[in-house]
Amino acid sequence: MPASGLIVCANIWQEITDLSLLPGTPVCLADMQPAASSPVIEFCDVSYGIAGTQVLSGLDLQVQNGETLVLLGRSGSGKTTSLKLVNRLLSPTSGEIRVKGVPNQDADVIRLRRSIGYVIQDVGLFPHFTIERNIGLVPKIEGWPQERIRARTQELLQMVGLAPETALRYPHQLSGGQRQRVGVARALAADPEVLLMDEPFGALDPLTRDELQREFLLLQQRLHKTVLFVTHDLREALRLGSRIALMEAGRLVTALAPKDFLRSTDSLASAYVRAFGDGLESAANRGTS
Repeated sequence: MPASGLIVCANIWQEITDLSLLPGTPVCLADMQPAASSPVIEFCDVSYGIAGTQVLSGLDLQVQNGETLVLLGRSGSGKTTSLKLVNRLLSPTSGEIRVKGVPNQDADVIRLRRSIGYVIQDVGLFPHFTIERNIGLVPKIEGWPQERIRARTQELLQMVGLAPETALRYPHQLSGGQRQRVGVARALAADPEVLLMDEPFGALDPLTRDELQREFLLLQQRLHKTVLFVTHDLREALRLGSRIALMEAGRLVTALAPKDFLRSTDSLASAYVRAFGDGLESAANRGTS
């Protein structure tokens, strides 16, 4: 099950302060419901360029309700850019992104962002906020009463495997793995349907990373969020993803279920499988084989 939320890194503090001026804006996209069969996220011939560099070209991709779609690729392949286009941290040069059937350019950006949990590698917790205040940021903006925020914080701390007293601590008092768990809890605070996860476990030691991957799977089995997950690690992609979308130089190469990816005849997919060596079948079976 899933992961963490809002626009939380320090370099977008202004974004959060802007949001806090509008406490009445609803969190969810309940009034933007598409037909039941519609994908939750759609990239429709999306391209993005900046300063003469083409970062994405003609991306066509759909993320279905409740699936974890992993964007796999090396640095510079367009993975993080794709994530940022979903919550309108960036706008496409051409093409269209839809969230629950609504074109992004037609959606209220504040409502859109509050409806999407956002987990990043360095977590982006506010150092002068307690853990409870970090987790309760979006609910507070939404005008939740303090007792409801406190109860939700305790619920989420338990969900991500942290002790109740963690709520009163500050980020510098936690380990890296604990801070990442808080990031996941914060993303889930307002119960968003969509989670964007940008290499959330990439900076952790191998044992902590393995532990959090296992907990992510358990959370996803319980919560059934729609997750767009970025990684450059094929083992992580095989273990966590419902499908793997392989990207290279701003283009989508292929999108396959984990076991199909291992058997793909595509030259780039095959190169990834060779590069990561043995043990991939076990990863594709969620580490159970």
